[in-house]
Amino acid sequence: MRGRSSGWEVSFLVAFFLAVQHLGLVTAQGTNSSRWQTLSGNAPAIIAKGGFSGLFPDSSAYAFQFALAISSSDTILWCDVQLTMDKVGICVPDIKLNNCTNIASVYPSREKVYDVNGVRTPGWFSVDYTLSELTQSVALTQAIYSRPDGFDNMFPILAVDDVTQFRPPGLWLNIQHDIFYRKHNLNMRSYVLSVSRRVIVNYISSPEVNFLRSIEARFRKSKTKLVFRFLNQDIPEPSTNQTYGLLLKNLTFIKTFASGILVPKHYIWLVTSDNYLQSYTSIVMDAHKAGLEIFAADFANDNIISYNYSYDPLSEYLYFIDNGFFSVDGVLTDYPITPSEAIGCFSHINKSSMDHVRPLIISHNGASGDYPDCTDLAYQKAVKDGADVIDCPVQVTKDGILICMSSIDLLSDTTVTRSPFSSRTSIIPDIKGTPGIYTFNLTLDEIQKYLLPTISAPELGGYNLVRNPRYKNKGNFTTLNDFLAFAKDKDLSGILITIEHAAFMAEKLQFSVTDAVINATSSAGYNNQITPAVMIQSTNSSVLKKFKQQTKYKLVYKIDETVRDAVNSSIEDIKEFADSVAIDTDSIYPETQLFIATQTDIVNKLHKHNLSVYVYLLQNEFVSQPWDFFSDATVQINSFFKGAEVDGIITDFPGTARTYKRNSCRNLGSRMPVFMEPVEPGALLQLIPAASQPPALAPMPVLNVSDVVEPPLPPVASKTPPPTGGTTPSPSRQPSDGPRCTASFFISLAMLCASFLFI
Repeated sequence: MRGRSSGWEVSFLVAFFLAVQHLGLVTAQGTNSSRWQTLSGNAPAIIAKGGFSGLFPDSSAYAFQFALAISSSDTILWCDVQLTMDKVGICVPDIKLNNCTNIASVYPSREKVYDVNGVRTPGWFSVDYTLSELTQSVALTQAIYSRPDGFDNMFPILAVDDVTQFRPPGLWLNIQHDIFYRKHNLNMRSYVLSVSRRVIVNYISSPEVNFLRSIEARFRKSKTKLVFRFLNQDIPEPSTNQTYGLLLKNLTFIKTFASGILVPKHYIWLVTSDNYLQSYTSIVMDAHKAGLEIFAADFANDNIISYNYSYDPLSEYLYFIDNGFFSVDGVLTDYPITPSEAIGCFSHINKSSMDHVRPLIISHNGASGDYPDCTDLAYQKAVKDGADVIDCPVQVTKDGILICMSSIDLLSDTTVTRSPFSSRTSIIPDIKGTPGIYTFNLTLDEIQKYLLPTISAPELGGYNLVRNPRYKNKGNFTTLNDFLAFAKDKDLSGILITIEHAAFMAEKLQFSVTDAVINATSSAGYNNQITPAVMIQSTNSSVLKKFKQQTKYKLVYKIDETVRDAVNSSIEDIKEFADSVAIDTDSIYPETQLFIATQTDIVNKLHKHNLSVYVYLLQNEFVSQPWDFFSDATVQINSFFKGAEVDGIITDFPGTARTYKRNSCRNLGSRMPVFMEPVEPGALLQLIPAASQPPALAPMPVLNVSDVVEPPLPPVASKTPPPTGGTTPSPSRQPSDGPRCTASFFISLAMLCASFLFI
């Protein structure tokens, strides 16, 4: 079978991964029992569903070993038990084997249709196969198609007894379909009693009341805990025919045969139909009052979680374990590394502490992951969330007012296409080759009266992920003067003003954006104070050289292409006009098909020239991150700071970065928990068999002197000063739009019409 690995090969490869990760057996930090609001007072349990199933096929050898290797040292392994024809329990996550194995291609003619809880269900079922038929011919696959498939067809199905070879701190057996197996003359009760005599089983769960009641007496005096699993409230429980919602109201009854309950997480925190949190329910307190432990299920970093969490899975866990009112007794997760972080390093910390040490947290258009770019709401949120530096990318309006906007093109971040000015499109090759409506086409008054900001959605096209839709068009546009006044009395180490298209503005608009910024900051008093410091960022060395000549501001050179290296002479040139460099994430950790291939030496090289390094752009959306970061923004931040040693991060979500800086494990040194170690670049890629390896990384360019050196900014032609404000024209008028369109009228009109078809 293609890609199948023997047990020895699996162990060797995982051992290799562990070696390069410098792993040690470190218990989670900060788990003082007196601080937890669980039933026992102990830290919540971490239950790894099928191991690390967010990355590897559920219940595979890699998944089990990986979960134990990089998570808290007391992580419990979860096994969904299915029974074979010869009465052996196997760990497979779905009763339909074709949903999580390649059985359909191995035995294509053996599909059956069976009744499963009253529903006729087609598929391949374990009851039709012996253990030998399954373990010798069938391989596990990733059950969720959005996850990596590079580890498919590598691993045989494991029997429950096989899991003990990984020496887990705890084992949880879930019996989902006892009634189904009894219909096929297979006795799950007998199997569970038998295996528990050979294997230490810490928890047994089931959504079937009668199954748990049938074994309760046998486990009454043992250390094995029985847990009743609740499904959605409107589903009838098969042995009592009561809905799970009704059973939830009778926890006293549940207590007669179980010591705990396992519930979907939405039982605890209610979620609206548009995916916002409501208040928490009383279920945790009710369970504890009844003497029941309560475990929350359905955690996965690559699920669409409530917008309140800002796409940060760590934040979600903290809502369940460290909210000041209650804590669940455990979480069931596909990604056990993240609750390990939450419990070990991010619970019971000072949530108001501020410092401005490394890594510097630099906002990207304010807190643009939560509110529309560069609006008052985005800046207020960035400060509240603990940004060290807030940023303003300056653009100029038709009447010469500097405004903070993420793009010079209003099509990118406003509702201009739904305004009276939607026909003001033009193609300006100096800016871009497609039609745009530019800030200099409208006065400030026109922008403020007729347009609304639009929240960015960088992952909308490929993945349909949106940000905070209730606030999609909320907030007010912010001028540079507003921005400077807002930032002046805030607890910030700096402000970052980004300047692009300066040469175009000088030549075509007769406007010196550099002089305007210098005048604005000086008038606002920033020349007479130490903090917040003024930082100027640009991709143009000519801009920074002018600021170097005229100010004492800190200057950031942004490299706007992915590079693997920089020749020394180019870095020496940068050093002449900049204090720091901003580089993109791929310049540090290049990827191939979402796997990190290696780590470049560019950060170290820039540091040797005494240049600080900021990395851009970090986003919380899991689809924006390589698999190596486990769909966890905290792992990504930690790897860039601890692994790549950057000096700052530029992010849409400054709140996530501030939470990282507050974690209680930052200064543990050699006692650092394994789950807070940076990832080892390329290590995950090495676990994929050669036949399934993604293509080799394409050569990346090197930054040369010619990429850095530019002619000076052109002089600004004299002209009549623009008015400070403008009157709003009648929507039927078409005032002058700045530079003329370089394409013909007919081409522009055709492109405009085409653009309306997609609005």
